Amino acid sequence: MDSLKDPANDRQVKTLKPPPHRPLAKNLMFPDKLKNKPDWKLLKDHLQKEGRVAKEELFKLVADCNKLLKNEGNVLYLQDPLTVVGDIHGQYYDLLKLLEPKVGGNPETTKYLFLGDFVDRGSYSIEVVILLYAIKINYPNTVYFLRGNHECRQLTAFFNFKDECLYKYDQETYEMLMDSFDLFPLSCIINSKFIAVHGGISPDLKSIEDLKKLDRYHEPPRSGLFCDLLWSDPVDQDQGNLDGQWKGNEVRGCSWFFGNEASNKFLQRNNLISIIRAHEAQLDGYKMHRWNGGQDFPVVITIFSAPNYCDVYNNRGAVIKFENNTLNIQQFQYTPHPYLLPNFMDIFTWSIPFVAEKITEMLYNLIQAGDQGDDDEDINQEDIEQFKILTQQNKQFSKQQSTGSTGSTGKSTEKFKKSKLKFVATMMKMQKTLREQK
Repeated sequence: MDSLKDPANDRQVKTLKPPPHRPLAKNLMFPDKLKNKPDWKLLKDHLQKEGRVAKEELFKLVADCNKLLKNEGNVLYLQDPLTVVGDIHGQYYDLLKLLEPKVGGNPETTKYLFLGDFVDRGSYSIEVVILLYAIKINYPNTVYFLRGNHECRQLTAFFNFKDECLYKYDQETYEMLMDSFDLFPLSCIINSKFIAVHGGISPDLKSIEDLKKLDRYHEPPRSGLFCDLLWSDPVDQDQGNLDGQWKGNEVRGCSWFFGNEASNKFLQRNNLISIIRAHEAQLDGYKMHRWNGGQDFPVVITIFSAPNYCDVYNNRGAVIKFENNTLNIQQFQYTPHPYLLPNFMDIFTWSIPFVAEKITEMLYNLIQAGDQGDDDEDINQEDIEQFKILTQQNKQFSKQQSTGSTGSTGKSTEKFKKSKLKFVATMMKMQKTLREQK
């Protein structure tokens, strides 16, 4: 866990420690004293310093966790005390805040249920998965995961989790993690009174037995019960009114909106009192859907645990804490994280447009010094074609000079110089545009 060395001692920000320069050693990650279980506390600190885990150790970690996930059913049954966590979305440093005793609770003494969407959008999804898998292996009977709509191949390829895997590891690692996500349970019954899912309910969901019959070990389909558990949303209406029980979810492009009527029928049929779900960002970190009136218990509760979502929403994160048959909401603020360049770009790739712009500017100034009267109008396709012709003529003129043959080339040379100046000026503008886009 030694930090990167600074032999020149010229680090600009002395207070910012460099990251560990080697992956966490196997004997430290899986110490003998823990009987081959990962040292999740050491791992937590190592990842917080932007350290890495070797591919071999990552594969072992995931394989060990997969054994536990395979033994869990589609439906989990949990009792309080329990902390329920919503979307995390790769926000590793906010996850560390969430796991503190004053927020969600110490994993050593707290039972956790995570409602999915561990990955995508944030830049530390792999770190989130590694830490939570390590905690799960240490506390298999008190830490549980449900699958979210982002734990699938289609979305992770569209958003940034696949890119993160390829940047930090490789394609094999990505596919291994996708196979692991296929093992996540789909729902949970809490205190025999609440049903927890990632998205919501479905027209195809009549009883809890329907959930138990699902084959979950594959990529979620684009329609049907499996899809709806991950994708459906409660209607955004104060009384939960819909024209009918269900409405096509045009916002998501799949699944349904459900309202008060559909929710109450499902809850009454299954002797439950509320639906707990995640899936939607909330300014306060949670939302109580009190469709039956302000005095009644909320029909649906949405929980969202990624504060300052995508570094722009400025929302709070929240968790639900069940204890002694009571439900409390614990909010928390975001935690600053290390700065990363967009799309996992390295500093050299990022700096190329800046360097190219300066070089082009130097070239422009050198050419302009000999042609003070020339303008720098925008170049068009006709200018480019003319520039090619004049370049060819200039080569021919140079050849004639070398053989002692000269002709009337003054005007041609002048045109060439002007076209060259205009061309370089346009290159300057193009490089400036590229730099601003970076």
